Amino acid sequence: MEPVTYVASTSASSGSPIVSTFGFDIFAVIGGLFGGEKAASFFSGNGILSFLDSLWSFFVVLSYIVTIIMIVIYVFAAVRRNLYLGLMTQELRDQEQLYEEQFGGSAKNNRLQDVLLHSSSDNPNDWKLAIIEADIILDDTLKKRGYVGKSLGERLKSISNGQLESLNDAWEAHKVRNRIAHDGADFVLTKRIAEETISRYQRVLKEFGVS
Repeated sequence: MEPVTYVASTSASSGSPIVSTFGFDIFAVIGGLFGGEKAASFFSGNGILSFLDSLWSFFVVLSYIVTIIMIVIYVFAAVRRNLYLGLMTQELRDQEQLYEEQFGGSAKNNRLQDVLLHSSSDNPNDWKLAIIEADIILDDTLKKRGYVGKSLGERLKSISNGQLESLNDAWEAHKVRNRIAHDGADFVLTKRIAEETISRYQRVLKEFGVS
């Protein structure tokens, strides 16, 4: 059998297809895959712009979806954090209530002596308890003086500097108490901070005639 020879015919002027030496037109195959006129339309300037526009729309939709997911995760984390802080606050309130039940009927000077006794301990937990006790005494004092508010913080806001010279001491001491309540074990209470805080409470209570 004589070998069959395929002749490659090219004619740039006539626009005839280029046939490979293996007997098929690669461009015809590509055209068939892409749909002939559709392929030509795709590779045109408008076709490419349309493709890029579709691609951009896809990324926009994807970014919206990712943003919504991140917002949901953030809201979930915020709710969990608030729940954790609420549990910590409730635990502190339980401790304060227990203290009130044990020492609420005692004389103020005995309560202050108890505060000083705890603050002179070498146990950091006793320092925290001393600050909590001192905060309760200050809160009770403001209540009996007629300062309004649902909490000690709100009652302090109703006091002006002219009414209480040691108002800044009250705020700084109460901030330490709040850190004990909200930060829990993450708050490292040093002996120096504990002593300064108790001294601030003492100055405030002394100005109210409680010593």
